[in-house]
Amino acid sequence: MKFVLEVDIETPQDKDRTVTELGRILRYWGGNLHHYDMKPGDGSAVHDSAHREVGNWKIAS
Repeated sequence: MKFVLEVDIETPQDKDRTVTELGRILRYWGGNLHHYDMKPGDGSAVHDSAHREVGNWKIAS
């Protein structure tokens, strides 16, 4: 199985905010994976804390 997570966030001036936002995204989406079958083709959009779509994850194979 190949799990692909792609996130493109605007890099704020504050590096700590970037690290915090990426950590939140990883925790949130990692915690929600049990809702999916985890089969090739599964995936979802990824949103930041302001509810903006910033990427996606998918099962590639």
